[in-house]
Amino acid sequence: MNQTKTWPELEFSKIHDTLETLHQWIQIVGKIRLKTMPWQNHSWHVALYVTPTGFSTHGIPYKGRIFQIDFDFLKHRLLIQCSNARATEMALCPRTVADFYRELFERLSQLGIDVSIHPHPNEMEPAIPFAENTVNKIYDPEAAYTIWQAMLKANEVFNKFRSQFIGKASPVHLFWGAFDLAVTRFSGNPAPLHQGSMPNMPSEVMQEAYSQEVSSAGFWPGSKDFPEPVFYSYAYPAGERFAGQKVSPESAFYSEDLGEFLLKYSDVVASKNPDKTLMSFLQSTYEAAAITGNWNRLKLEKEL
Repeated sequence: MNQTKTWPELEFSKIHDTLETLHQWIQIVGKIRLKTMPWQNHSWHVALYVTPTGFSTHGIPYKGRIFQIDFDFLKHRLLIQCSNARATEMALCPRTVADFYRELFERLSQLGIDVSIHPHPNEMEPAIPFAENTVNKIYDPEAAYTIWQAMLKANEVFNKFRSQFIGKASPVHLFWGAFDLAVTRFSGNPAPLHQGSMPNMPSEVMQEAYSQEVSSAGFWPGSKDFPEPVFYSYAYPAGERFAGQKVSPESAFYSEDLGEFLLKYSDVVASKNPDKTLMSFLQSTYEAAAITGNWNRLKLEKEL
């Protein structure tokens, strides 16, 4: 598998079984990071990151040491490194979530890393306990590689977009709850108490995440209920005129059901310049949020 400079095709029908298995696996790894990292605002401490070989927790301080867990989609392995022990790894291959869960915690224990997580997935239904999940077990190396390649391309554009903002902004990070790569800008003003909810997600977590005004964008590879990889952008709170703002490219649209602007991944790939097309979506939807939300743009944006 050779890395390419072009954006990969991402057909949901070809990736969805592997995507469902990977989603469970990254939830397990993400929960380990959640339980071992100090809490950061808006749950930034729970996220994973795109790397040259896959996804990573990055370094996690732990009792005078540091450890890291990496998904490697080139060698198809899960690599566990610790500052005072020899690295260990386990195969990424067709295997049940229960088997993955069992072996990962066995290997952590061998390294002297004792972590206890909430053993059920978040933001999905049904929430089968990880140790009992023998349903999700499909892993196609090519599908996993393609998902990562799409994330890698989005990550590059997201980071360029983030650099144009001098106000508070999140890192570009992979949230394992919905399996989406996201970047968020903040106006600097408090937001009204968030009233929404997600399956198996404490309301106080959602309320802290949206405690300030935001314009957030991301990439989501889809689900059975929405079988289409998309880029999204939303505002919280959204001004009355937000949905009616003109955004680009022309193929972008506002979803009343989801309350956000969407741009199909396939439309980005099919465009003459995918990077430019995605950047126009990110910038125009941010402007829609900033204009209708009366953000102080002179204070928040870098002069270009």
